[in-house]
Amino acid sequence: MINPIVNNLVLELHVPDFGPVREFYGMFGFEEISYDPSSGGGSDLGYLVMLRKDSIGNTMLNFYGDKDKVAQHAHFKDFPADTPRGYAVEITVPVSDVAELWEKVGSELPKSTISQPLTLKRWGKQDFRLVDPFGFYIRFTEPVDWGQM
Repeated sequence: MINPIVNNLVLELHVPDFGPVREFYGMFGFEEISYDPSSGGGSDLGYLVMLRKDSIGNTMLNFYGDKDKVAQHAHFKDFPADTPRGYAVEITVPVSDVAELWEKVGSELPKSTISQPLTLKRWGKQDFRLVDPFGFYIRFTEPVDWGQM
């Protein structure tokens, strides 16, 4: 019997080095739940899965690569390897206490990482926005009902 799927979205970020991923996302409570140096199929590129547990729900991020040659992927090879990742994409992570998370990590983050500090938005919710070590734009926010609640 197959277990019911809680969330059908699998977000996979292609990066050349898992070290900065582990360090950066670890600051926000993400823990490594699996690592496969061969991507499960004999490749020499790795696969890393990180999970952040929260009382409102868990957030999972998957990372592929761990070597510079990840830029030679069939789709991405058409772009220069130094193309900013995540252009025009925002990855949103709802958390139960965004103010507490900001207090915990805000002062430890390099200024270049902070796109917007903790801010009360016009729709009445607080969030903060960051750029991860590879250029992905990340927003940590109070829960917002986008129709999934």
